[in-house]
Amino acid sequence: MDIPPALLQFLGSLVAILALAGLAFALRLGPAPRLKDEQAARAAADEAVSGFDPVDIALDRGGAGALMRDTKGRILLLRQHGSHFAGRVLTGAAVVSRDGDALLIDTAEKRYGTARLEIPDPSAWMQAIEAIQ
Repeated sequence: MDIPPALLQFLGSLVAILALAGLAFALRLGPAPRLKDEQAARAAADEAVSGFDPVDIALDRGGAGALMRDTKGRILLLRQHGSHFAGRVLTGAAVVSRDGDALLIDTAEKRYGTARLEIPDPSAWMQAIEAIQ
């Protein structure tokens, strides 16, 4: 059976594309995750800090992160990290500043970096972060 070279090239390309798609799926590569609502933020918070139960949530307008406060007064910062969200409970070392309507929050952890969140009532959250001892 003689297979035409064009058909062999097509089949080889198809196999390569499917292999790359399978690899991307296995590595969970794809679009950046988004927090669609408070329920998604609660789930991401529990994954980041087991048992963190927020009573106040400020979602970023684009879904790129959130600030949350629990009954103990702790503030959790969630931000995108690859294909999931990473969270940090803020300490007194955290530094917050305004960038127009957004907050820039630096946890003082080099590996976590600075988060930029456009949230409702940024002034109140800025005061809360600055009040952390």
